[in-house]
Amino acid sequence: MKDENKEHKNDTTAIHIDGMFQNWFLDYASYVILERAVPAIHDGLKPVQRRIMHAMNEMDDGRFNKVANVIGQTMQYHPHGDASIGDALVNIGQKELLFDTQGNWGDVRTGDSAAAPRYIEVRLSKFAKDVSFNADITEWQLSYDGRKKEPITLPMKFPLLLSQGADGIAVGLSTKILPHNFIELCEASINYLEGKRFRLLPDFPTGGFVDVSEYNKGERGGKVKVRAKIDVVDKKTLAIREIPFGTTTGSLIESILKAQDKGKIKIKKVIDNTAKEVEVLIELVPGSDPDVTIDALYAFTDCQSSISVNACVIVDEKPRFMNVHEILELSTERTKELLKRELEIKQNELNEKWHFSSLEKIFIEKRIYRNIEECETWEDVIETIDKGLKPYKKLFRREITTDDIVRLTEIKIKRISKYDGFKADEEMKAIEEQLKQVAHDLKHLTEFTVAFFQQLIKKYGKGRERKTEIKGFEEIEVKQVAATNAKLYVNREEGFFGTGLKKDEFVCECSDLDDIIVFTRAGKLMVSRLGDKKFIGKDIIHIAVWKKNDERTAYNLAYYDGGSKRTFVKRFNVTGITRDKEYDLTQGAAGSKVLYFTANPNSESELVKVQLHPNSTARIKEFEFDFGTIEIKGRGANGNTLTKYPVRKVELLEKGKSSIGGMKIWFDEKFGRIVNEEKEKAKYLGEFNTGDQIIVAYKNGDVELTNFELTNKYETDDLVAIEKFNPEKPYSAVYFDGDKKEYFVKRFMVEIKTEKYKTSIVTEHPKSVLLIFTGAKEAWVKFNVLKGKAKEKVEEEVKLNDIIDVKGWKALGNRLTQFDVTGKIHEVNKIPTEVEMGTTIELEVNPKAGKKGNQGDLF
Repeated sequence: MKDENKEHKNDTTAIHIDGMFQNWFLDYASYVILERAVPAIHDGLKPVQRRIMHAMNEMDDGRFNKVANVIGQTMQYHPHGDASIGDALVNIGQKELLFDTQGNWGDVRTGDSAAAPRYIEVRLSKFAKDVSFNADITEWQLSYDGRKKEPITLPMKFPLLLSQGADGIAVGLSTKILPHNFIELCEASINYLEGKRFRLLPDFPTGGFVDVSEYNKGERGGKVKVRAKIDVVDKKTLAIREIPFGTTTGSLIESILKAQDKGKIKIKKVIDNTAKEVEVLIELVPGSDPDVTIDALYAFTDCQSSISVNACVIVDEKPRFMNVHEILELSTERTKELLKRELEIKQNELNEKWHFSSLEKIFIEKRIYRNIEECETWEDVIETIDKGLKPYKKLFRREITTDDIVRLTEIKIKRISKYDGFKADEEMKAIEEQLKQVAHDLKHLTEFTVAFFQQLIKKYGKGRERKTEIKGFEEIEVKQVAATNAKLYVNREEGFFGTGLKKDEFVCECSDLDDIIVFTRAGKLMVSRLGDKKFIGKDIIHIAVWKKNDERTAYNLAYYDGGSKRTFVKRFNVTGITRDKEYDLTQGAAGSKVLYFTANPNSESELVKVQLHPNSTARIKEFEFDFGTIEIKGRGANGNTLTKYPVRKVELLEKGKSSIGGMKIWFDEKFGRIVNEEKEKAKYLGEFNTGDQIIVAYKNGDVELTNFELTNKYETDDLVAIEKFNPEKPYSAVYFDGDKKEYFVKRFMVEIKTEKYKTSIVTEHPKSVLLIFTGAKEAWVKFNVLKGKAKEKVEEEVKLNDIIDVKGWKALGNRLTQFDVTGKIHEVNKIPTEVEMGTTIELEVNPKAGKKGNQGDLF
């Protein structure tokens, strides 16, 4: 023992733990990346998925196998237990592409799990057999225990990775590839092979909507927004028909109920009627606006979510970040190469078949087999046959080998006796035709690959059309759609405000997301988040909900300055602040105070009467002042001097007009909303003041008057026209009468009966449809008609004012023309309206669409 200790002391070799850890960690990280989490570019599969596919191909006999048996078979190749194999197998099966399944495999829409492996069955689909397997062109390796051979990658002749999608978390990196549409992938591969441009966008099995404006081809840093498809059943009910990718009906309902509990949305109850199709009904509380509730669902629940993408794949045994276009291009090139190798193998097989058929024909027809009757040894037999074939060797495409001669000796006498030379010639001609075709395909390999993808679409594309609608999402202003789940109270004297002061003065209903602006008699301003009870400062003179960047609300202020002893007036906006910071609206001198204050939502000016103190030395003790004479500036401005004498009282005489004019409104066709800032492709509707309205016309003939609230939403698919309403001018319309099968013109004044007005101006037939609606002073339309016995097409242009005078909106109207109309009817804007109309839709003749209901209050 002492000698051993001496040896250890003399041993200078030291193993450092940190070095061991570094090596082990790198080995572990590499293993997880390459063998567990990240799919390979060549076949789009992770190792466990590839091993499942290989095991099922080995078991395949056309019949279904118990999933438990498949798991057991796969465990020969996969060393990580049955749970990971079972989960991966169910995941592939639920995508309904590579496997045919039988039994309860769960539901990705509801989150229901599959039945136990012993109760469900699976087999490879025809598609999987067509594109995934070919032992002749597969590279093999030994399994983890060295007992079996498994494929390094499958010879996948399809961009499976983009079709199925993938996600995984490895050590130091992750991958997230979204699924894409089967047909679109095949078409994109065809376009790539033909040198055309293509675009790939995700498609989800759950349907819904997707905004791909930031998809960035699926590269790292890109993202998509997904939304549920929500329909308005009626004014009291919403229905979710399709859910966002990554959610289930259960998680979606849970998020809606949580938002309800927090007061973010106002609903009565949620009913899950999901069976074969998704249907989640949401009953609204009375008085709720369905469109605003839909926006609130998108803002506060899982009805909208964002998914970040990060396309990482294994290329040449290394992880590589790519975009989906690069993945498709590599996959398509590999498919082309695999098809080439298959064609070359087929060509070799056909050449061998032709070679032996030719040998057999000469051997039998030239009776060479008779020459071997006298041979005594095997070597003599081989030599005699070779000698007999010698005159014909120049006819062959390759050298005749000993193996070829041995095969000839194995031909049975029965075959020789029944040999049909004519049939053999026909078979050889067929082989030669096949060889020509294969040679042609190899020469035109690109066209052959294109035909392969076209055949995939034809054979397997049915029922795989796009499920997710691509649509741009507008940014939802959270505060704008938040439910009024709180009540604001104030104690002006003590200087408190909040939701808990229920015994004090009620101010308004609001959301717990709102900011509250408060002004005090001392000339102080503060903005603070709504709370249960907050102290601002005694003697509150104004409190309201504050909107950031609100340039329309102007505050008119007269204050006494304790330093100069003068009275100042100012007008200002409060567009941006720091929460809970106190701002001084006066000059900060002791004794300063507010004499007059008003908040004006449309920057109205005011005429006020100023009464000076009776003891002042001023000759005129009372005068008028117009706030419209001073400019609107920032809150920090000192203002203008109103008077140097002591002021007793300032009171309002009359409210003036807006100092900044009306609100300019645009219609955003992309999102079906009105906005107060100019956007690309948005239509300018005009300048709106208090009381102004918007007139909207729909395809089903409904004409509606609405206010210009920025929360309004219009269905652009059903919209014919939208513009600022002018009650003093007539409107012209062209519509198709579904009963009479003719086109009519009518001109009428809109008769306002209620603040919200809606009526139909076409007949009640389900195929009646509104084509043109315009407020132009002189409305013109052009169209083609068929005239004469020859039905010659002639273009006509008519002035609607000449066809009919202004009548009531209930009038049927006059016929547009006595001839048959063909093609489209176009509006011709010879004399523009006061403000150009927002939208005019062109419709085909003989519309088949029935009338659709639109949301709005009937008068």
